Amino acid sequence: MKPAGDSHRRRRRPLTARLVIAGGSVLILLLAAATAGIAVYEHEEARLVQQDRAQLLARMVEEHASHALDDAARVLAVAAEAVQRTPPQRLAELDAAFARAAASQPLVAATALVDESGTIVASSVPAARGSRLDIARLAPIPAAGQQACGSYLADAGPLLPGRDTVPILRGSLGADGRPMTLVALLDSSELAAFLRHAREDPGTSAMLVRRDGQVLSATPDAIAAAGARLAAPGDGSAAFAQASRLVVATQVLASRPELAVVVTRDLDVGLAAWRHLVAWLLVGAAAAAAVIAAMTFIAERSVRAREAARRQRDAAQLAVAMRERELSVIVKSVQEMIFRTDAEGRLTFVNTRWQAATGEPADALLGRRLLELVHPESRAAVAALLAPGASALRASPVRFAGAGERQFDFAVSPLMEGERVVGHAGSAVDVTECCTARRELQEQLALWSQMLDTMPLPVALMDHEARYITVNLAWATQAGMDQDELVGKRVRDYLLPAEAEVHERHNLQVLAHGGTLRYESEVSLPDGSRRTMAVTKAAVCDADGRSRGLLATLTDISEFREADRAMREARDIAEEASRAKSEFIANISHELRTPLQAIIGFSELGMVRGRAHERLASMFGDIHAAGQRMLALVNDLLDVSKIESTVGTFHLERTDLRPLVREVAREIDPLLVRRRLHLDLVLSDGQLVAKVDPLRFQQVVRNVLANAVRFSPDGATIELRGDIDAKNQIVITVRDQGPGIPPAELETIFEAFVQSSKTKDGSGGTGLGLAICRKIVEAHGGRILAENADGGGSRFTISVPARGFADTVV
Repeated sequence: MKPAGDSHRRRRRPLTARLVIAGGSVLILLLAAATAGIAVYEHEEARLVQQDRAQLLARMVEEHASHALDDAARVLAVAAEAVQRTPPQRLAELDAAFARAAASQPLVAATALVDESGTIVASSVPAARGSRLDIARLAPIPAAGQQACGSYLADAGPLLPGRDTVPILRGSLGADGRPMTLVALLDSSELAAFLRHAREDPGTSAMLVRRDGQVLSATPDAIAAAGARLAAPGDGSAAFAQASRLVVATQVLASRPELAVVVTRDLDVGLAAWRHLVAWLLVGAAAAAAVIAAMTFIAERSVRAREAARRQRDAAQLAVAMRERELSVIVKSVQEMIFRTDAEGRLTFVNTRWQAATGEPADALLGRRLLELVHPESRAAVAALLAPGASALRASPVRFAGAGERQFDFAVSPLMEGERVVGHAGSAVDVTECCTARRELQEQLALWSQMLDTMPLPVALMDHEARYITVNLAWATQAGMDQDELVGKRVRDYLLPAEAEVHERHNLQVLAHGGTLRYESEVSLPDGSRRTMAVTKAAVCDADGRSRGLLATLTDISEFREADRAMREARDIAEEASRAKSEFIANISHELRTPLQAIIGFSELGMVRGRAHERLASMFGDIHAAGQRMLALVNDLLDVSKIESTVGTFHLERTDLRPLVREVAREIDPLLVRRRLHLDLVLSDGQLVAKVDPLRFQQVVRNVLANAVRFSPDGATIELRGDIDAKNQIVITVRDQGPGIPPAELETIFEAFVQSSKTKDGSGGTGLGLAICRKIVEAHGGRILAENADGGGSRFTISVPARGFADTVV
């Protein structure tokens, strides 16, 4: 509001005051213009003087630089004449002449003669003779008798490594007519000495520049160092300003148009006298302007004093009008319903929001009593809000008669005039959605509470201090307390100290690190019993991921633990019984072997001595056969007991199974010959390495092969294969052409004392062989299976894990 008031006062300033200010302003502007004009004129004069000075210095430096370069050119001309007179085979003798020529001119750092291939034939630097020099890098090779100035070199290669030089090339012909090139390297620092005349003038620097803008030499304080590249200085010798604070003059060398001298002068140094003059001009102008301003201020102040009262009155009226407009805009933009009543409760003001709530225009509501507009159920609440005798702000929910089921929160404050209530002012907010959401939330909370109480599992919710916020009925029952009694407590308030310490430690862990934690704990129940509980606790996090509490559930696993212990005890008893049985069989087998050996021995003796008596020999033969069958049964029982008990052990080692299989095949060869059987043995060309007990593995192969021989018809073929499959398993298969195995018995034949129904005619054994084979193979981590082959017969498959010799896995 203040800027608007100031603008209003400026527009209402008296004419005389405006004329006084305008006159004083014009005088000050004229004074400033005169001062600026003098300063600009003097500045231009001083700048022209600096330009003339720079141009004069440029011509002086150009003369010295031209003389120096001409001297260097003459050195090359003399050297060219010497080259033309010297036979090619004696060009190396020119080193001394080149050295004297270079020594006679301080500007010339080195000279050299280079042939067409770039080889240095002669040089003032004898060590460089025979080296190669890239002439094309120095400058375009000129024709015979012509010269060319090259670019700045920071490193002249074999002639002057590491020194700053400027090359000058001259084309020449040798005594034999071959084209040659003379090279003179000018010392850049010596060349800068010819620019010293520019340095004698303060704020002045000079540079020798090629037409393409490359700086060949420069004074130490120049704007660009040697080797840098500037914009092309142009033709002629005009002075011009390349920068706002520099005066630049260029002068092209008369004898070498491709080179120019550039002289720069710092304009700040040259304008020191001008700045001194301007300072005095500004002081005088400021003093005069101050006098004019003071006189103008005094005159204008006297005029403004007469209008001060009127301006203040206008400003106050403007402020009141603006506040009224602002208040009107605010009232229109407010989302709430705003109203004012008189002392009798009649509406004297309402905003436009009332039309949406009541369905009537705002103007039609003025003069009506507020009690008439609300729903009959809400009239008592409105009457209480408007009741006399209360001066504090009061609020109550209200429904309008024409607003359906919508609800509003009313807030009313009395308007006082001394001790008398002259009306009420208030507002109303539509809270229908809020009430609906609150009701739905209460219903959901009630449903959640009911669900928790009906859950059989104890459930509790804790805050960030591990205090109970809510617990379900199962939790309270287990704790032996009421639900409300548990709220606000910690576990230490009702559990034994030892139990509480475990739970509180886990509570702190979940609250600190979040996530879900599961553990088991012993819990004492109110009846004195102890139960094993599986406790699950999960962190409850806010939107930022911070833990605000935790949710805990309990699961009674006491019966499960009892069943687990009973199962383990039963298993231990069964294992102990099995071990006792196996040890008994092992011991009794050993006890049976001694009398069996005697029976077999005496029966063999009887068979030998009773050969003359056929009947006696037959009886001893029957006794011997029965003893052998009994011994085989005892041996099988002994093998079973060794495998099942701790008496038997396996000595595993990595070995190639092919030699083991071949050895077993050789052992059964007599049986094959006796039955006119053929063994088709095919083993992998690669090694079949596995970690096995060689003797036990051979026992498996021997037993399976013996069964194949036993059940194969005379003249049949038995197939024996060995290879590694895609699962890195060594597979040994034995196929016979016997009667086969009924499908229902393919698995039961591996049980102890079980024989196939097709072999119970006496051709089978004790029924322990395949059971022993399966136990041995499974002890090696493998499998043995039986199946009926296509075309008749059966196939037995033995598989064990393959292990290479380099494999370190046990």
